[in-house]
Amino acid sequence: MDRSEFMPGTDPGRWRAFAVCLVAGAMTLLDVSIVNVALPSLQAGLRVSSEALSWAVAGYTLTFGLTLVPAGRLGDTFGRRRMFLIAVAVFTAVSVLCGLSDSGTWLVCARLAQGVAGGMLTPQVVGLMQQLFTGRERGVAAGLYGAMVAAATAIGPLAGGLLIQAAGSANGWRWVFFVNLPIGLPAFVLGTRLLPRDPARAWAGRLDLVGVALLGGGITAVILPLIVAERGQGSAPWSLLGLGAVLLACFVAWEGHYRRRKGRPLVNFELLRRRPYAIGSLVGVLYFAGYTGVLFILSLYFQQGLGYSALAAGAAGTPFSIGSSISAALGGRVAYRFGRLLVVTGTLTVVLALAAIALLVRYDHGGRMWLLLLGPLLVAGWGSGLVIGPNLTLALQHVPPAEGGTAAAVLQTGQRIGSAFGLAIAGSVFLGTLTASRGDFPLSAGRGFFGSAALVGLALLVAITDLLLPERGRRGAAATATWKRRDLDDA
Repeated sequence: MDRSEFMPGTDPGRWRAFAVCLVAGAMTLLDVSIVNVALPSLQAGLRVSSEALSWAVAGYTLTFGLTLVPAGRLGDTFGRRRMFLIAVAVFTAVSVLCGLSDSGTWLVCARLAQGVAGGMLTPQVVGLMQQLFTGRERGVAAGLYGAMVAAATAIGPLAGGLLIQAAGSANGWRWVFFVNLPIGLPAFVLGTRLLPRDPARAWAGRLDLVGVALLGGGITAVILPLIVAERGQGSAPWSLLGLGAVLLACFVAWEGHYRRRKGRPLVNFELLRRRPYAIGSLVGVLYFAGYTGVLFILSLYFQQGLGYSALAAGAAGTPFSIGSSISAALGGRVAYRFGRLLVVTGTLTVVLALAAIALLVRYDHGGRMWLLLLGPLLVAGWGSGLVIGPNLTLALQHVPPAEGGTAAAVLQTGQRIGSAFGLAIAGSVFLGTLTASRGDFPLSAGRGFFGSAALVGLALLVAITDLLLPERGRRGAAATATWKRRDLDDA
């Protein structure tokens, strides 16, 4: 067995390998925001129905979320390098298929496959981060990961707008997908050369298929009505939430049984007994519920309320992403020094900045609004960068490297569910107020931002509670040592 997998910080080419991971990870995130900008061009050029167009977006989100945890376990068990390269190859190939679509059915099927590939790739990035780095270096890497998330979010709308302007509205949408080719091919080639090789392991009988089915069904039942509500596709099937709760409860029970009988389940629930991981997971769910709603409302307000083009709206929202990129890179360097206090500071900053944005938007100043919001959006982004990366670092600090991919996937699945709830809430508040007020965009956007601030405020309360409670360090260290021994024995 190659035990270097369990010894972070020993690979001399670790920073170059991680750079490849960040580029590939950015590609999957870019494909969310860049496609949203291209929707009008796509509908005009491909002449698809609004329902097919909606599922081209929602299908990616759904299959992405479904794949995260199984892919994280596969990476931990069978090799992250192997899973990373497969995911990059599939994502790049399916992106080309998306660009070649000649019908709505073709596009939706390709987007579903693209979501699967994106979900396969994402946990490998964080798992490799856990594998490659330790101590302060891991905090720096997590900060760079957070900066990548913010940068990809910012670049997407601008890149989409520029591609559509350059290629024309009829076929510009195709280049939104083809742009992944010059990103994915180099990432695959460099990945084969720079990523650490996987240790030899047995392939038979190691994946908990019943757990995969129960978790997949539960997540689908929870996320699907939220997607329908957010996209305004008629009455949302809210009864599915109850089914989702039952399936997820069955999943938890099955995982306990599987661990007692067969060893390694899909999700190691012992992780949730560690306070940093449990708190980090909860903060992530609540923060992403508020964070995602901000970007959604901002786009609607600028484009529908103020009449900005997609490119102008994307540019007006970039201060948020710029602030987040800078502070995430800096925050990662001091995450271990300041701990949860850094997350508390970041969430508090976001809450205050969102409240200021809500008040400014409520008293609309028309064309000058982008200038009025520049400062508060920059501050909100700065606070956001102090939350995402440091919270990831603190949540995974006691997780052994061999569990890194699965632990990250569970965190990211929670964030996806939080994002779905946040979008549903933001959409309901914004669109409901807009209908009731007969088109009052300032009032609708203002209430939406206050709603997002309230959700971020809940994340703030959880972070403050963790900060005030006494730490039980010895128990955590003992648990971490036990997990590491188990991982080495399993390998």
